[in-house]
Parts: sequence; C-alpha cells; structure tokens
Amino acid sequence: MYLNNAINYVCFDNRIAKGVWSVLSSKNKSSTLAASEQVANQGKKLVVEALPSVYKLLGHNRHILKLAGLSGVTAIIIGGIGAHTQFKPADEKERDPKSVFETANRYHMWSSLALLAAPLARKPYLTATFLVSGITMFSGVCYYIAFTQDRRFSKLAPVGSVMLIIGWLSFML
Repeated sequence: MYLNNAINYVCFDNRIAKGVWSVLSSKNKSSTLAASEQVANQGKKLVVEALPSVYKLLGHNRHILKLAGLSGVTAIIIGGIGAHTQFKPADEKERDPKSVFETANRYHMWSSLALLAAPLARKPYLTATFLVSGITMFSGVCYYIAFTQDRRFSKLAPVGSVMLIIGWLSFML
C-alpha cells in the first residue's frame, strides 16, 4: 500500500512529474518546447530553493560527511576482504573468528550511517567523536581479533561499544 503510494507520487503526483507528463502528452511541438522549458525552469527553481537550506543546515560540518563516507567505504572494503578470508579459530573455546568479523563489520556499517547523520545532531562534533571512537575501539578491535586471533586488545571492545551507545544517544541532546 505505502509502496504503491510512494511510487505513484514519484512517477505521477509531484510537480516535476506532472510537468514532464504534460510535456510528453502535448501534441504541438512549439508548445512542447515551451512546456519543457517551463518544466526545466521549475526544476531549477526547486533545486535553487532547496540547496541553500541544505548547505545552511550542514554549515561547517560538511567534513563530517566526508568522514562518514570514508568510514562507509572502509567498512565495505574490510567486509569484502573478510568475505574472502578463511578464518580458523585458535581454540575450540574461543568464538568463531568469522562471527566476530561479521559483528564488527555490521556495527561498523551501521555506525557509518549514523555518522552520516551526525551533522544533523545538535552537537555534531560530540556525536561524531563518540561514533568514530566507538567504531575504532569496537569494530577495530574485533577486526584485529578476527584476523590475528590475538586477544590482547579485547578489553577495549566493551569500551568501544559504550562509545557507540553514547554516540547514538547524543542524537537526543
């Protein structure tokens, strides 16, 4: 139901789609050209009206978006590497390194998406700091454990998870 309404709105009911459909349905070429120019001008007007508010909203926090992009790309690259790695557990008592890796990668990706929204938080630098610290301390340590089976930094993972929790909660400030 909702999907149908959304598709209907995107394809037919918004101002730009209505203009495009009116251009395509008109039979006179000169009126088609004028109508297409009118649709183009309306589209430009909408973009020009929307962009300043988006840039104003982001303000000086645009570099947080770059950091979020870097974090997301890193999560995807490390995820690809981990997908093709043969993980072998050191002991039978230890957790499966593949599941440790998958958990780290999942949290890394979700936190990267949260970091993408950090400029919208009331305190964007605080939010970004906690999220990046949490990604580094939780996912980074879990990646290290999964790839090397060396657990000497494992006590940092719970600290990283608390940082991620605080980062998510900082959206509520």
